[in-house]
Amino acid sequence: MSTLYLARNPKVAARSIDGEMMIMSGRDSTLFTLNKTATILWQSADGSTPLDEIVETKICNEFDVEPEIALADAETLARDLAKHDILQVSESPIQSPVLFGANL
Repeated sequence: MSTLYLARNPKVAARSIDGEMMIMSGRDSTLFTLNKTATILWQSADGSTPLDEIVETKICNEFDVEPEIALADAETLARDLAKHDILQVSESPIQSPVLFGANL
């Protein structure tokens, strides 16, 4: 398995409700409810933290799960969310988009 990096798609609307994320796709306005594990992935998807580090430091600390199983499940979940344009997945760090009006 290669090292993967995740970044949130800035073109989706997201809100946390009772520890779970509600996300609306910017592509087709589909509404997604992320469970606690997927919420951890979403909140940790900064483009610079490798997926294996997110799994080890956040998911395995939160849940009683073997790291290898958690990593495989997290990769599957990340790729599924990427198919819906919720997350971006890359084998190299992902640069954050420049926000309108941001100072450079």
